[in-house]
Amino acid sequence: MSQAPYRSAIIDFIRRNAKPPDKFSHQERLYALAVDLAEGNPFDDDVVFAAAWMHDLGVFIGHRPEDPQALARWDHLAYVLQQAPTILVGTGFPPDKIPAVLEAIRTHMPASEPTTFEGTLVRDADILEQLGAVGILRTVSKVGRDTRFVRFSDALRVLRRNLEELPAKLRLESAHHRAKSRVEALRDFLDAAAKETGAIPW
Repeated sequence: MSQAPYRSAIIDFIRRNAKPPDKFSHQERLYALAVDLAEGNPFDDDVVFAAAWMHDLGVFIGHRPEDPQALARWDHLAYVLQQAPTILVGTGFPPDKIPAVLEAIRTHMPASEPTTFEGTLVRDADILEQLGAVGILRTVSKVGRDTRFVRFSDALRVLRRNLEELPAKLRLESAHHRAKSRVEALRDFLDAAAKETGAIPW
């Protein structure tokens, strides 16, 4: 991996801004997973790196609205697309690569259709991060601190939807292969939760 100074600057910026602090680890895992999904096929590593580290800026406390009503209407994607160019330029990131970074960020959501291989890598990696043990930890940790997750039943509902909908949205064969164990782990967890709780609401 390149040791360009702008990479350290991007990581330092996200480390300072990732709040709650557990959100910081997602970026590092996402980048590593995206690179792994490429399986040796050529891609612009700088673009994937910057997109993976910058894509969630708009969901961090201090960047998103605190008012619940404003937060419910918040477009975190529009925010990062607006803020990222200035931030990246400030780190010394190559300006000619910024449009490709923004395009990868723009299409990283499961409902989006990536237009580049770099975007596909980031999107499939982000989908995988919503499955398996990591997906469970990331979702359950939001209970009580995210307006969408008031009770554990809210987390279970989202995890069930992830299990039912997300695997089919993966584009890369490498992602489908890596999804198998994650899907199995998530299914086992949801089955166990259903058996242990029965009809009693969380």
